[in-house]
Amino acid sequence: MVKVTIVGRVSEGLPLAQGLRYMNEDYGYLSCYRQQAEVILQEISRGALTASKMTIHVDHFCFNYLVEKGVVFIVLCESTYPRKLAFHYLQDIQKEFEKFDKTLIGKITRPYSFVKFDGIIANISRQYIDTRTQANLSKLNANRKQDLDVASEDIYNIVERKRNSERMRQRPVTPQPESTIWCSPRLEVIALKWTPIMILVITSMTLLWASLVLTDDFIISSW
Repeated sequence: MVKVTIVGRVSEGLPLAQGLRYMNEDYGYLSCYRQQAEVILQEISRGALTASKMTIHVDHFCFNYLVEKGVVFIVLCESTYPRKLAFHYLQDIQKEFEKFDKTLIGKITRPYSFVKFDGIIANISRQYIDTRTQANLSKLNANRKQDLDVASEDIYNIVERKRNSERMRQRPVTPQPESTIWCSPRLEVIALKWTPIMILVITSMTLLWASLVLTDDFIISSW
């Protein structure tokens, strides 16, 4: 059975619509799973989850998501719910979403403010409650030999990677000292202080030595 559905934008991870609001209000435990669906949306947005289709296991449920044209469609189902039927559900929602004006959808800035689509999600989800209806059985039996090319992951691995990424971003960066030929800031200070003096002393000694040599040469030549 479909428990939680979220439709969101990939560009900034903004949730646009959700289905079955009354279930979130009557069954408080589902709010935790909605938060996890939002984490999945954020991870897709930042590029941590690159697969266009994925099944993510959590407890005795599983998330299935579908990414199409910059929009993410996520559904939480019981782990026993047929995965093939869950993706049919997402595809039906995606087809209905395609009917709306993209320019208007692009102007949405508040989370879950696309309320008009919530009713559409609720209507479609009712069609997928009973997996034994003729329509749903036909979907399950169609192309039975064709396996869904869907990656699998565990929600706890995703959350742990997200935490590690946040820790890395929050870790202060220690500025590295600029490398110098002196290999030490203290040696560099000493060198900068005494180098001009040493150059002056060496120059003076060179000039003095040169003058003495020239004087000796002059005396010897006079003799």
